[in-house]
Amino acid sequence: MEVLAALNLGDIAQVFSKMGMFPVFDVAYYIVSILYLKYEPGSVEVSRRSPVASWLCAMLYCFGSYILADILLGSSPIDYFQHNSHILLASAVWYLVFYCPLNLFYKCVAFLPVKLVLVALKEVVRTRKIAAGVHHAHHAYHHGLFIMVIVGYVKGSGVALISNFEQLLRGVWRPDTNEILNMSFPTKASLYGAILFTLQESHWLPVAKSTLILIFTLFMATSKVVMTARHSHGSPFALIESWVCHLLFGSPLGGSEEDHHHAPATAPSSPLKTKEELSEGARKRKAKKAE
Repeated sequence: MEVLAALNLGDIAQVFSKMGMFPVFDVAYYIVSILYLKYEPGSVEVSRRSPVASWLCAMLYCFGSYILADILLGSSPIDYFQHNSHILLASAVWYLVFYCPLNLFYKCVAFLPVKLVLVALKEVVRTRKIAAGVHHAHHAYHHGLFIMVIVGYVKGSGVALISNFEQLLRGVWRPDTNEILNMSFPTKASLYGAILFTLQESHWLPVAKSTLILIFTLFMATSKVVMTARHSHGSPFALIESWVCHLLFGSPLGGSEEDHHHAPATAPSSPLKTKEELSEGARKRKAKKAE
């Protein structure tokens, strides 16, 4: 405690926790979210063929966590769309990412040094959303610890949890990408963060909320920046999770990671093909007939 007092960590945490997210941090969140949408197979084709579907997908990427949390708490799923400034800002980002002349905006935000800054800013928003979700659930269900965890978890990773529904809007159906079955690092971190903030909200964790927000934000931002810079899809929790799963559930030590890394080399190709693959096959068959 004396070290923390000497560093004035409490004062720094208080100032940090009171920082407004709009517009700088929110813009970064929208840019990174829609940037990841553009990386998805077929998203560029959908933006040319059906701008409305592309816009809806972008809104789900930006506000899917709010929509899912409102559904769980019995509110209207379109409540967040009353915030016109946020919707307009996200729509402007979507338009620039997909339709900017010469793809200039996309090239700028996808430039690695710029992208690393944006990714770090996005994690600031993610932590605030987890904390806000737990706090909101605490007001509605004072003793519902599991409800607090679920709502905080959804607020932090709702976009990934409804990814299958978003895929349907793009005309893609890939149930094997279900986030519950294959949890990514942000989804796992959101769950662990929701547990920590629930313990803090219930006064079981003797840490000030502002301090927890600061520490968790630093962890998330650092982890995501390093992973993005290294183009890594691993998880800092992998080693701990392998030991815990081995002790509690009897799974082989590190078996899931090995299966994850080596399965693509030995597993047969999926019978489900994208529209691009089907159209490519049709073009090859036509060429053979012409010959």
